[in-house]
Amino acid sequence: MDDWAQIRILRNEGMSIRKIASTVGCAKKTVERALASNTPPSYKQRAPQKTAFDEFELDVRALLDDVPDLPATVLAQRVGWSGSMSWFRENVRRIRPEYMPKDPVDVLDHKPGQQIQCDLMFPEDGITNDQGVPAKFPVLVMVSSYSRFMAACVLPTKTTGDLVSGMWMLLHDRFQVVPQQLLWDHESGIGQKRLVDQVVGFSGTLGLKVRQAPPRDPETKGIVERHNEYLETSFFPGRRFNDHIDAQAQLDSWIDGIANKRIHATLKQRPVDRWKADKEAMSVLPPYAPQTGLRRQVRLPRNYYVSVDSNRYSVSPAAIGKIVTIFVELHRVLVTDSAGVIVADHRRVWGKNITVTDPDHQHLAKQMRQSLAAPKPQACDIAVEAADLSIYDKIAGWEQSA
Repeated sequence: MDDWAQIRILRNEGMSIRKIASTVGCAKKTVERALASNTPPSYKQRAPQKTAFDEFELDVRALLDDVPDLPATVLAQRVGWSGSMSWFRENVRRIRPEYMPKDPVDVLDHKPGQQIQCDLMFPEDGITNDQGVPAKFPVLVMVSSYSRFMAACVLPTKTTGDLVSGMWMLLHDRFQVVPQQLLWDHESGIGQKRLVDQVVGFSGTLGLKVRQAPPRDPETKGIVERHNEYLETSFFPGRRFNDHIDAQAQLDSWIDGIANKRIHATLKQRPVDRWKADKEAMSVLPPYAPQTGLRRQVRLPRNYYVSVDSNRYSVSPAAIGKIVTIFVELHRVLVTDSAGVIVADHRRVWGKNITVTDPDHQHLAKQMRQSLAAPKPQACDIAVEAADLSIYDKIAGWEQSA
């Protein structure tokens, strides 16, 4: 196409055919054909060559017409394919879209202050736990739909208490405002058929709506899912973390310095710049914090330990036999008695089957055991004066009658 146009331009400038052929780098006959044609050259597609898949294609299409999402391995078995599976899959991928249900997608228009999308992602190589072993800690990712302003935090588990704690921490520390809506998928810690009670209480305290995306509708929360991919490809590869605290510090630094300051491919603006209008349209934080974490009541057993996840934490043995309340936050485990007195305060460990003992609790338990084992003092012998019973005989006059 380019040569054809150049040949005609050079000829129009008065250049000879020989000179044109030398300049363009082609044969004289090519120049003559280009000058004789008033339309640019077109290249016809070659007729497709027959392949081994052709004789199976009609049978595959018949199966796809009945079950459009039938796996390629099952299709191969049904039609009797014995060739290369990769070649079979490639051909199935080519024709399957013709039989899939039509699912049109509308372009979503997100308003400032309207929505923050939430999701969990799990780093492929894990994050080092308190035992020095890589663990699949979930990372809570939250992205404002309008500005694409992003925040994320590492969580010890994906239980309801930790999810609510993570959402509150990011809203309070990173976003510092409350949107109209938080969008989740059907994460078990948020709710399946209905929101769990703690999430309902969280939304009521903050005055926002927690909405769950419809099943099999990935586009609804596609913004946060694309940010998950962004983390998987641009942040986590090649990084090493000493522990979850180090991972969080590196994550915050990268989000502040790179993710929120890059030119967004779709918006053609920086998220941090769009965040200004987005933030102004959101509500202020409530004057008091919502209930976060886990709260549970148990009767303290004789071994004076309580269990959180798979780990055990010591409690003052003075509370043995009493009902105690366990408060579990992201980084602390607190235990109080019925009067609200703190009987245990530990840093929460991120690991499995770890026993955490306060030396003061251990020392008090030893003192209590020694006190119970000590022999009880015996009663002293005291001389008691015996009563003179003959006085009763005198009173009755028995001595005189005798």
